[in-house]
Amino acid sequence: MKFDVVIIGGGPAGAAAASTALAAYPKKKIALVKKENQTLIPCGIPYTLATLDSVESDLLSTKGLESKGVEIIIDEVKKIDVDGKKIVTASEEKIEYDRLVLATGSNPILPRIPGVELDGVFTVSKDIAKISKMKDALKKMDKVAIVGAGFIGMEISDEIRKMGKQVIVVEAMDRVLPVAFDPEFSSEVQKLLEENHINIMTSSRVKEITGNGKVDGILLESGEHIEVDGVILGIGYRPNSSIAKDAGIFIGMTGAIWTDEYMRTSAKDIYAVGDCTEHKEFFSRRPSRLMLASTAAFDARIAGTNLFNVRLIKEIKGNIGIFSTCIFGRTLGAAGSTETNARESGFESICGSSTAMDRHPGTLSDASKVKVKLVFSKESGVLLGGQITGGKSVGEMTNVIGVAIQSRMSVTNLVALQIGTQPLLTSSPVIYPIVTAALDAYSKMHACE
Repeated sequence: MKFDVVIIGGGPAGAAAASTALAAYPKKKIALVKKENQTLIPCGIPYTLATLDSVESDLLSTKGLESKGVEIIIDEVKKIDVDGKKIVTASEEKIEYDRLVLATGSNPILPRIPGVELDGVFTVSKDIAKISKMKDALKKMDKVAIVGAGFIGMEISDEIRKMGKQVIVVEAMDRVLPVAFDPEFSSEVQKLLEENHINIMTSSRVKEITGNGKVDGILLESGEHIEVDGVILGIGYRPNSSIAKDAGIFIGMTGAIWTDEYMRTSAKDIYAVGDCTEHKEFFSRRPSRLMLASTAAFDARIAGTNLFNVRLIKEIKGNIGIFSTCIFGRTLGAAGSTETNARESGFESICGSSTAMDRHPGTLSDASKVKVKLVFSKESGVLLGGQITGGKSVGEMTNVIGVAIQSRMSVTNLVALQIGTQPLLTSSPVIYPIVTAALDAYSKMHACE
């Protein structure tokens, strides 16, 4: 078989690369190779445990791509022949390409501690069979330990509580959600979790998962032993870059595939997008382990548009981590640098905060209190990042902050931001939280004048 474009990987990155290539080059012959017949939507996996009726409710369909002419090949790629411009699959099929896109994703980290092989220990895999097995096993458990208090750990803990189980969260760092949020937001989330009867143990490490064939507890480095029926490891993911490495494609400092600004790898006519790709922090330009479906889709749009010639000039020279989640009805969003991250990267910052209702009047039935924190460079006034907590309006407010960061907006730009408001949909124009947070920072910058 021979195609103009071959994409390896059926997740969000692969699907977005295929749809973008279709739009940009409608006459090209495109194939998408994926090893699983059914692909889960990664961000929806936690919600398959309780919120959704079944694991199958979270499937990423390729029917739209197929209807437009993309050939879907169910097979596992075992080798890339860079010089021969072909891939070899597990079924010994040889597929030639003109352009190749690697969207091979990431795999859960399995820590090197005794007991990880026991029955009742799970990772948050992207494999439908493994998630189905985990869900069935959880139904029979009473008490579950979750290792890791990042987004996955928090969302999984929420879902397992909805199943009526006891939950304990063990986190090595001193607070929950330590990467995306500053301490005051982390403490708010921890309080929310504890109010919902989730036991949080920060500054704690699991030394061993105990049991004889089956989990019966976890042993902490402090010496404390906690009896549990199951353990879910949510400590992160590693880029699935081995096939690229074996082909001699350059691998970056984080273990992911290095690419240039247009997602081109070190091998001619081969691109890489999504979790398998090394990203760069927006301001510091340091290598980043950022793994988000939204980032993967962004990568894919850049690669898909520029496969055969550079059509879309990429002026954004780094990646912004734009996160959002909903835990026990509370929405949290973050974009760019936290105050903590900015300081660690050498930026002197100044922050502005505000609290306002996201409807006006605030007595409306679906109104919620929104808390915003914006982080600015102290000298230039450029927006470095922001964090928000509140109701569902937080999701799109977080995207507004992301756009402002990409546009390198300053505190004065945000103070003068023109917005549209409506009582049933937004905060009041007088106290719109993003603007008032910027105004708070502006007043601090000019306090001595």
